[in-house]
Amino acid sequence: MADFDLNDFEWFLVLAREKSFTRAAAQLGIAQSTLSHMIKRLETRMGLRLLARTTRSVALTDVGQKLVAAVEPRLNAMKADLAQMMAQTEALSGQVRLTVSDHSLDWVIWPRLAPLLAAHPGLKLELHIDSSHRNIVEGGFDAGIRLGEALEKDMIAVRVSPDWRLLTVAAPSYFADRTPPQTPRDLMTHNCINFRHSADGGTYAWEFARKGQEMRVRVEGQLTFNSSRAAVQAAIDGHGIAYVPEDLVLAPLAQGTLVACLEDWCPVFPGYFLYYPSRNQNSAVFTAVVAALRVRS
Repeated sequence: MADFDLNDFEWFLVLAREKSFTRAAAQLGIAQSTLSHMIKRLETRMGLRLLARTTRSVALTDVGQKLVAAVEPRLNAMKADLAQMMAQTEALSGQVRLTVSDHSLDWVIWPRLAPLLAAHPGLKLELHIDSSHRNIVEGGFDAGIRLGEALEKDMIAVRVSPDWRLLTVAAPSYFADRTPPQTPRDLMTHNCINFRHSADGGTYAWEFARKGQEMRVRVEGQLTFNSSRAAVQAAIDGHGIAYVPEDLVLAPLAQGTLVACLEDWCPVFPGYFLYYPSRNQNSAVFTAVVAALRVRS
């Protein structure tokens, strides 16, 4: 069996993601001719055609797609295991700046990074809570947290949570003299608690789906927040209907301080991903943070 260089597979995965020798070579910091030579060498050693090349673009063959599916998760898992081993045996030192939402901070970031901080006094974390789709490069951040459906194609993405859903909830007292909504359109007659991602952006249009039917509703109400936690508390206090992450309201629902409505209309959304530019993110401290956050399949 032919010997393979792991770097060959790393470079192949970058090319498969970018679908361009020019962009992939730029990301890798190598000459385009070097990358082309490596791909030809890999195809020769495997005896398989991995790419369908044209004058303007690169497409994966069926075999190439199977190679991505086989190799990518294994390489990611190996890198994560190595990073964890290094973190356990070496003192980490340095700063990592992340931009996160309040929900991802509570649900994902803090539970996994708090033990890393305790184990490595030299590690410094700066966590900027912001629900907007911030440009992490312009903001000087090492990485950010974003839902899978909103990821930029030129970023490396690492899954850090399972899929989840938003749930429509209100206090029992709110429905004391009101009929609960039966369809998302009924929300337009209710006092709803809005969510705004950023100061200069519009309010979030609530997204629903059932039996293949999708619906987006722009609701109205007295309150608008940029914090899921604040919206939950306002709903508990009887100020209206909120559309919030399900995990934030499990306890209030069990206690009876909130009740759910439109449950069969509340869809599952892609989970959270850590996203960052491919260049200049190879420090031991950043690798350890990524390994701690990564979801193992």
